[in-house]
Amino acid sequence: MPQIFHRSTNTLSKLSLAGVLIGVGGLIFLMMVLARSSYVTRALEYVEQPVQFSHLHHVKDDGIDCRYCHTSVETSSFAGIPPTKTCMNCHSQIWSTAPILEPVRASFREDRPMQWLRVHDLPDFVYFNHSVHVKKGVGCETCHGRIDEMPLTLQQNTLQMDWCIDCHRNPENYVRPRSEVFTMGYKPPVPQSVIGPRLVQEYAIRGNTSCSTCHR
Repeated sequence: MPQIFHRSTNTLSKLSLAGVLIGVGGLIFLMMVLARSSYVTRALEYVEQPVQFSHLHHVKDDGIDCRYCHTSVETSSFAGIPPTKTCMNCHSQIWSTAPILEPVRASFREDRPMQWLRVHDLPDFVYFNHSVHVKKGVGCETCHGRIDEMPLTLQQNTLQMDWCIDCHRNPENYVRPRSEVFTMGYKPPVPQSVIGPRLVQEYAIRGNTSCSTCHR
C-alpha cells in the first residue's frame, strides 16, 4: 500500500503542536504582563488636577504634616480631602494673587468644592480603612511612596491584590513605630528584621488574609 502522508508529516505535526502551546503560553504571559503594567494599574502616571498641587513643596519644603490636610486619616476609613478653607488659611496671605491659584480662590468665593480627581482609586468592591493601618504602624510612604518628593501626585504602587497580600502575609517587613507613621524617609533605628516582629506582637497585628477583610 502506497504511503499516504509524506515522511515529514509527523515532524510537522509535532512542530505545529509545539507552536500552538508556545503561542498560548506566550499569550498568557503577555496578558499577565499587561495586567501589571501601568497601562492597567495607572501606577507612576500623573493625574491632571484643577490645580497643579505639589506635595514636594508643601511637605518637604514647607514641612506641613500630612494630617493638616488629611484630617480624618487617624479616625476614619477615608483620609479626607481638604476643603478649600484649608488652602485659604495660608493662601489668603501667601500667593494670594497668583494666577495658578485662581481656581482655589474661585472655589472659596463661590462656596463650592474643588473637583479634585482621585489618584489612588480602588475598585468599589475593595474596602480599605486608613485608620486601622495607621494604628497598626503602617507608614504613609509604604503605600503612597515618597509623596514629599512628588512635584505632582502619582500612584507609586500597583494597588493590586498581590501587592496588598504581601504586606498582610509579612507585616513584620513593613510595620514601623506609630510615632513614625507620618515620617517620610523613615529609617528603622535597628534592622527591620529585629524591630518588625517586635512591633507585630506589640500592636497585635494578625496579618489577616481572609477574603472578607477587604471584600465586603
